[in-house]
Amino acid sequence: MNYFSLNHSSPIASFKQAVVNGIAPDRGLYYPENITPISQDFIDHITEYSNEEIAFEVIKQFIGDEIPPEKLKEIIKKTISFDFPVVAIEKNIGSLELYHGPTMAFKDVGARFMSQCLEYFNQDNKEDITVLVATSGDTGGAVANGFLNAKGIQVVILYPSGKVSDIQEKQLTTLGNNITALEVDGVFDDCQEMVKTAFLDEEILKKLTSANSINVARWLPQMFYFFFAYKKLYKTHKDIVFSVPSGNFGNVCAGMMAQQLGLPVKHFIAANNDNNVVTRYLKTQLYAPVKSVQTISNAMDVGDPSNFIRIQEIYKNKFDSLQKNLSSFSFNNSQTRKAMLDIYTNHDYVADPHGAVGYLGCKAYLELSLIHI
Repeated sequence: MNYFSLNHSSPIASFKQAVVNGIAPDRGLYYPENITPISQDFIDHITEYSNEEIAFEVIKQFIGDEIPPEKLKEIIKKTISFDFPVVAIEKNIGSLELYHGPTMAFKDVGARFMSQCLEYFNQDNKEDITVLVATSGDTGGAVANGFLNAKGIQVVILYPSGKVSDIQEKQLTTLGNNITALEVDGVFDDCQEMVKTAFLDEEILKKLTSANSINVARWLPQMFYFFFAYKKLYKTHKDIVFSVPSGNFGNVCAGMMAQQLGLPVKHFIAANNDNNVVTRYLKTQLYAPVKSVQTISNAMDVGDPSNFIRIQEIYKNKFDSLQKNLSSFSFNNSQTRKAMLDIYTNHDYVADPHGAVGYLGCKAYLELSLIHI
C-alpha cells in the first residue's frame, strides 16, 4: 500500500515510510492511495470470525507485504488482548466500552499497534528513533504504556500544564525508562503545533516520528472496534449509528474508513464539547479553527482537529456528501454533568465526561430524527 500527502507536495510513501515519518515532509497527513472494500461474504458472516481474524482482514491491505502475515497476526493478537463489550444503556442506545485496555483509554489499540509496527521496522537500525507526541490526556498515557521498553525507541510526550487529570499525569510521568514527559505552559493545540514544527527541521526529522493519530499506524487500527461492535449488533439492530466523542477526529475518521471498507453504518455523530469547530462548520460551511478551551472532557479539548482533513478527503471535499453522513452537536460542562447524573440515576451506569458527551450526541440525533419523520 502506498500513501500520499494530503498537502500533495511530497513523494508517495510506503506504509513503513509513512509510519516512520509520521507526517509528510510538506506537513501533510498521509492517506492511502487505494481503499478496497472487504468482501460482502465476509461481512455477512462476520460472527463466524474471531476478533483477531476480523482485525487482520481489516488492516492487511493497508500494510501490504511490508510486514509478513504471521508477524502481523502476532501484532494484532497483542494489540487487542482485551474485551470490547457493547453494554445497553437504554432503548436504542448502548455503550461500546473501549476502556478495558491497560490505560483505560480507547487509544490503547492504536498505541499498541503502532509501537509494535515501529519496533519491527526499526529492529535492524543501530540508532534509536524518537517518538514525539502531543496529548490532551489519554493519548500520552496509551502511548507511554504501549511503547514502554520498546527496543530502539525513545518517547517524548508533550502535555499541557494543569489540563490533564492527576491519573493521566501519573501515567505520563512515572514510567521512566524510554519514556520522557514534558509539561508545556499552554493548551493541547500548542503541544500539537510544537510537534508539527519539529517535523520542519530536516536534521531532527531523520530520527523522529509521531504517535498522535496523524500517524497512520495509530489511526487505522481504530477501525477494528467498529467492526467488533457491528459483529455484536447487526442481528438485533438493522440501522447502526455511531456517536463518537470527538477531539482530534481520528476516531470518527477511522469509523468512516471502516464504512469505506464496506461496514454497514447508517450515520456518524461527532459529539463535541465546547471545542466545537466541526459542529459550527456543519452549520455554516465555515471551517475556522480556534484556540481550545478547557472542559471536564479534557481529551476532546482540541480547537484545530488534525484529522478533519482526512474526513474531507473521504468525501472528496464535497460538503453535501459529508453532511449526509455526519451530524455534529456540542455540549457544555453543565449539560455533560447532568447527563452523567441522569445516566447513573436512570440506568445505573457510570459514564465518564467523554462518554456522557457521546450519549448526549445520541439523544440529540434521535430527537432530530423524530422531528424529521
